[in-house]
Amino acid sequence: MQKSLVSLAWVFVAILGAICLGVLALHKGESINTLWLVVASACIYSIGYRFYSHFIAYRVLKLDDSRATPACVRNDGKDFVPTDKAITFGHHFAAIAGAGPLVGPILAAQMGYLPSILWILIGSVLGGCVHDFVVLFASIRRDGKSLGEMIKLEMGQFVGMIASLGILGIMLIIIAILAMVVVKALAHSPWGFFTIAMTIPIAILMGLYMRFFRPHKILEVSVIGFILLIIAIYAGKYVSLDPKLASIFTFEAGSLAWMIMGYGFVASILPVWFLLAPRDYLSTFLKIGVIGVLVVAIVFVAPPLQIPKITPFVDGSGPVFAGSVFPFLFITVACGTISGFHALISSGTT
Repeated sequence: MQKSLVSLAWVFVAILGAICLGVLALHKGESINTLWLVVASACIYSIGYRFYSHFIAYRVLKLDDSRATPACVRNDGKDFVPTDKAITFGHHFAAIAGAGPLVGPILAAQMGYLPSILWILIGSVLGGCVHDFVVLFASIRRDGKSLGEMIKLEMGQFVGMIASLGILGIMLIIIAILAMVVVKALAHSPWGFFTIAMTIPIAILMGLYMRFFRPHKILEVSVIGFILLIIAIYAGKYVSLDPKLASIFTFEAGSLAWMIMGYGFVASILPVWFLLAPRDYLSTFLKIGVIGVLVVAIVFVAPPLQIPKITPFVDGSGPVFAGSVFPFLFITVACGTISGFHALISSGTT
C-alpha cells in the first residue's frame, strides 16, 4: 500500500511538471508567472534525482559502498583527507557554482526565456549531472587521479601530454575570466571586499575546529560559521560607512586581480582541510541561502516574468552578443547546464 502511494505521488509530480513545462512552452504573451518555472524545475529535478541518477549510479556505474575512497586509502593529511559528505558537497558546489551560472543565463535572456529554460532543465539532468558524476566516479576508481592523468592511462603518454597542455590553457583562460568578473564586482566596494576577506579567517577557524577540537561535529561548526558569516556581512555595512576603514578595504581592479590569483595559489598548496574545503562549505551557506530566499519570494509574491518566450534575436542579431541560438546558447549557458570545466573540479579539488 505504501509503495503504491509513493508511486502515485511520483506520477503526480511527473504530470505536474509536464503541465508547468507545457504552459511555459505554449504560453503566448509578453509576461508569464514565474511560479510555472519554479514548479516545473522542482518537479523535473526531483524526478531526475530520484530515478535517472539512481539508474546511472546503480545500473550503469554500479557503485559499491564497501570500496574505500582515495581519501581513506591515501589520507596524507593534505590533498587526500576523509571528509564529511556535507562538507564535501559544499566544497564541490561552491567550486562549480561561480559566476558562470549567473552570467550565462542573463546574457542568453536576449533570446527569450524558453531556449534557456529547456536547455538548463534537459541539459543538466541528462548531460551535466551525468558528466560531473561519471568523472568523479572515474577519478575515485583510479585512486584520485586527475583528468590529465586518467587520459594518459587510457590513451597513452603523448595524448595525455596534449590533454594536460590543453587543460592548462583552459585553466588559464577560466582564471582570467573569473578574475575579471570578480574584480568588477569587488572593485571600489569595501563592503564586498571586507565580507569576502573575512571568510578566510572564519574558514580557517572552522577547519581547525573540525580537525583538532571537535572532529565530526558538523552541526556545531556549521552554526559557528553561519553566525560569523552573517556578522561579517552585517559588519561590512559599517566598514563601508567609515571613511578610514573604507579606504583600507577599497582596492583598484588591478590590485584585486593579483590578490585573487595569489589567494588561488596559496589555497592550492595548503592542506585542503585548512582553508579550501571549509571556505567552500561556508560559501555554500550564502549561495544556497540566496537561492532559497529567491524561491520563497517567488512562491509568495509570484511576480510575472517580463520577457517573451522567444525573441527575434535567436537569429544572432542580439544587442548583448551576436550569435544565433545554435550554437551560442549552449556556449553561453554552459556552467549552469553542462561544462567540461566541472571535470577538473570532480577529478581535482573534490
